[in-house]
Amino acid sequence: LSSGAVQRWFTLTSFQEFDRFCKFNMTTAASSVSRVAAEKLLQVAVAKSKEVDAKMNISIVDLGANLVAFIRMDGAILGSIDVSLKKAKTAVYFGMDSEDIGGLSVPGGALYNIEHSNGGLITFGGGMPLITRDGALAGAIGVSGSSVENDKIVAMAAQQLFKTL
Repeated sequence: LSSGAVQRWFTLTSFQEFDRFCKFNMTTAASSVSRVAAEKLLQVAVAKSKEVDAKMNISIVDLGANLVAFIRMDGAILGSIDVSLKKAKTAVYFGMDSEDIGGLSVPGGALYNIEHSNGGLITFGGGMPLITRDGALAGAIGVSGSSVENDKIVAMAAQQLFKTL
């Protein structure tokens, strides 16, 4: 999303406006991320994880938030398996970074307590939508196992690769 779009999030005043904003590509006919693409994304994410010296859990989901691919690097925190999947689901459900939802879910925010919906969302960084070259949502990646900053760095590396596939 552009910086203007992110700024727009922080000025939402109604749930209807939020709903319209989230549908930027949700109703566009598009194909979900494929297994072949997901495997490439995992390779890039693992390489970036090694670069930042982190042991990560990495989940990739399709448009329906169904798991397409997953890897748990040797020594990655067990509790982060579910977190990586929920980050990916959060990103695909709303078509935006999980971190951006976090800014809206604070007390008094337009989406306060939304993290309790959809079987549990994660509202901090590490979940990112996978957008095609044509601007269509195709799935999402969720990364967990290190600091939020490292999780975001790893997810972004895969997100950037996806734009070229």
